[in-house]
Amino acid sequence: MLVMMVSMVRSDSHNYTDALTKSILFFEGQRSGKLPSSQRMRWRKDSALQDGNNIHMDTVGGYYDAGDNVKFHFPMAFTTTMLAWSVIEFGNLMGSDLQHAYQSVRWGTDYFLKATTNPNIIVAQVGDPISDHDCWERPEDMDTSRRTYYVTKNRPGSEVSAEIAAALAASSIVFRRTHPHYSNLLLDRAKQVFDFANNYRGSYNDSIGEAACPFYCDFNGYMDELIWGAAWLYKASQIQSYWDFVQSNIQTLESPVIRNINGFNAIANYGGSFGEFGWDAKHAGINVLVSQWEMKNPYQNPFVANADNLVCSLLPDSPTKSVTYSQGGLLFKPGATNLQHGTAMSFLLIVYAQYMKANQKSVYCGNVFADPSKLINLAKSQVDYILGNNPLGMSYMVGYGQKYPQKIHHRGSTLPSIRTHPQKIGCRDGDKYFQTSAPNINILTGAIVGGPAEDDSFEDSRYNVPQSEPATYINAPFVGVLAYIKHYM
Repeated sequence: MLVMMVSMVRSDSHNYTDALTKSILFFEGQRSGKLPSSQRMRWRKDSALQDGNNIHMDTVGGYYDAGDNVKFHFPMAFTTTMLAWSVIEFGNLMGSDLQHAYQSVRWGTDYFLKATTNPNIIVAQVGDPISDHDCWERPEDMDTSRRTYYVTKNRPGSEVSAEIAAALAASSIVFRRTHPHYSNLLLDRAKQVFDFANNYRGSYNDSIGEAACPFYCDFNGYMDELIWGAAWLYKASQIQSYWDFVQSNIQTLESPVIRNINGFNAIANYGGSFGEFGWDAKHAGINVLVSQWEMKNPYQNPFVANADNLVCSLLPDSPTKSVTYSQGGLLFKPGATNLQHGTAMSFLLIVYAQYMKANQKSVYCGNVFADPSKLINLAKSQVDYILGNNPLGMSYMVGYGQKYPQKIHHRGSTLPSIRTHPQKIGCRDGDKYFQTSAPNINILTGAIVGGPAEDDSFEDSRYNVPQSEPATYINAPFVGVLAYIKHYM
């Protein structure tokens, strides 16, 4: 019966153009600060307009990471990097959505320029996550602490600083032709922030403590972010010293390091795992990015070999596969918010396939042969599953298709908009909206939720946070994936 259901659902086709439009629109629902007149998600209004006041800085703007009202800069910077990479690789395929993609990148970069204005301070987070998570209120009503957390030379945060540098460098490429002055500003700031991250090394886990953990602890150490930042700076500037940094430090990712995080010993590097990529671990992204200019010399560096290993770790028929697939065909890796892996790995597969095509390259996983089309077909299978080709016939993108999650874990989506309910909704006044069995009042169009369990089941419940909460870093790589799929498939 299950096989019949999967087969039946998979006969459906998808409107990838519509999905792309909505995947970008989602970011407007996550905006913090003063919203522009061009704002399309009209139920959202201005919020957090005093951010930064406690340290006499303007940190108004940026993105809320997920269903809460905190601005966590580590995942926000990764989100911005991935939006920029999506535009760099596939912007020419986005059509009328390209301008909105530009805006989504710039909403991040404008904010990070503010967060790095002081050369001796990098703002790492805005909002106290403890008080925020104790309330269920609209961002427009927030009365919880908006404390600004920052790193300095004496209390460093190399991972968050280097990821911000990567975001600024990647985005400088995005705006090089359309806004050259702005592009130069981004690149100059990226260099400054990278130097800060590299010269004053240390983890923000230690510097801002419980503000970062357990929410976005850096478990992989900060060297991957430093190498990632240097790789993007080299791509953006062609300055040899950044490439030298990448080459001379890449081997540091190959040795596991045990670090104490909030009282727990954890392996901070998984042997430089070539199969890890997301807001925390940048290993696979480094290898794929660098392979673009190193593929002609595959035997003189580890990057292409590790990118090949990534492919072999993902292909379902590979003898060295290290992920699992549900019966419905969805990729799974350990941990919560599983769809972040499906979108990020699909992005890397398609990007690497393009580099392979350009160099007439194939990958061999034992006796399994993989040409670029095999990588693209695997990525497309993940896209189609997310959009509804699965045993439940459920689209995991809110607002796409006929059946999608109705009760996502997201404060603004569950509570009445200020447009219809201008009276303040206090900290615990929103509980009744969280606890109701009714669908969310506002549709967070384009949001991709955490996704189903490994048996392809899905609980559409605000209480099931790993399955029902959306996040910016799930959507960001999917923007590029959808741009490619809608054009070529």
